[in-house]
Amino acid sequence: MIPRPIQDALQKIVGPQHLLTQKEDMLTYSYDAAVLDPVMPSAAVIPENTAQLGEIIALCHENTIPITVRGSGTNLSGGTIPQSSGIVILTGRMNNIIEINEADMYAVVEPGVVTATLAAEVEKRGLFYPPDPGSMAVSTIGGNVAENAGGLRGLKYGVTKDYVMGLRFFDSQGNYIKTGSRTVKCATGYNITGLMVGSEGTLGVLDQVILKLIPAPKARQAMVAVYDTIEQASETVAGIISARIVPATLEFLDNFTIRAVEDFSKAGLPTDAAALLLIEVDGHPAVVAEEAEQVKALCLKMGARTIDQAKDDAQRDKIWAARRAALSALAQLKPTLVLEDATVPRSKIPDMVRALQDIAKKYRIDIGTFGHAGDGNLHPTILTDRRNKEEFHRVEQAIEEIFDKALAMGGTLSGEHGTGIAKAPFLEKEAGYSSILFSRRLRAALDPKNILNPGKITGV
Repeated sequence: MIPRPIQDALQKIVGPQHLLTQKEDMLTYSYDAAVLDPVMPSAAVIPENTAQLGEIIALCHENTIPITVRGSGTNLSGGTIPQSSGIVILTGRMNNIIEINEADMYAVVEPGVVTATLAAEVEKRGLFYPPDPGSMAVSTIGGNVAENAGGLRGLKYGVTKDYVMGLRFFDSQGNYIKTGSRTVKCATGYNITGLMVGSEGTLGVLDQVILKLIPAPKARQAMVAVYDTIEQASETVAGIISARIVPATLEFLDNFTIRAVEDFSKAGLPTDAAALLLIEVDGHPAVVAEEAEQVKALCLKMGARTIDQAKDDAQRDKIWAARRAALSALAQLKPTLVLEDATVPRSKIPDMVRALQDIAKKYRIDIGTFGHAGDGNLHPTILTDRRNKEEFHRVEQAIEEIFDKALAMGGTLSGEHGTGIAKAPFLEKEAGYSSILFSRRLRAALDPKNILNPGKITGV
């Protein structure tokens, strides 16, 4: 428990109703979507504005109280698991869209804004915010920035870092930092904006985010390609990219995932298919029509049994709703779900798919594979029961081999889920020990009391 005088000080800042200390509340904020042991914090505090946030951070710095910031808690690497001696700052009340500038195409938002809410608001104005993590209906912009979240449209449009123009945040001492700007170009000072994106709350606490918007595409065409072998589907992914076609989305589902999604969503997916590719091209209507025909011809040439185009927006939305249901569908099958995101160069997708099949057989475990195949970011999803110690040990061995295979192919441990606690022990394999030491020195300089989300990324 944090000392009573500090509780009183926090209550004075935010009001009694916005300081939570009951055990039931602490249990709620003790975990995220990663398969890791929960840690109950000493308190959770819910600021409403910049002034309150700054006061909280300054108070924690003065008293050396660890801080973990939490949006919706959908992150998958332990990034919001707190310290038992620390507090959780909840961003739910800091959820204002401060500005949507149509002339200069940017938005200014607070960290608690839900991703889908922002996307819908800018769409009303004929604009487009492309990053679309699978959890976008509940995930927050602050969390997206902290984890550098990706999504289904990452192949063509990139990820969160590609849309962050500037930030306003508090450092570990409660000083207010401004970085970046509302301009298209900004070369002033260090690229602190780039440093903050993906830092998982270890370098500062976000207050405002300036996001680039782009014109909405004038036309879209979604397609479903059905395959009788998983090899044909994975080879098609590589074939589309090598043909210099860049769809907005190029998603892969194996048979295990197809059946789970169909049982869950009743979307009409062919459950006898070995694999599906869900593809969407967008842009100028003439370009969309041409690229759709090119993609269709290429899929059929590379072995697709059928390829069906969505007839209207309703059918298109049904296709993507089914894809977004993949994680929820798989989660219903067994008590424990481990969702990974080791990522490989796009040309290596067929090799990685084969490797995942071999790993599932070797360790006698169930792996459903889906994900953003077009950008090399597959999501091998292991279904297990953590209470079965012998089976879960095999799962842990399989995860390490998945990481090793991805790195051997020139890939990375995480395409969009971050490092957090879950992948910190493996970071040396990818980056080397000198890189970890560099990161630790950076953190120590910016946060000498080590109060900003301790233990994440660098292990300290």
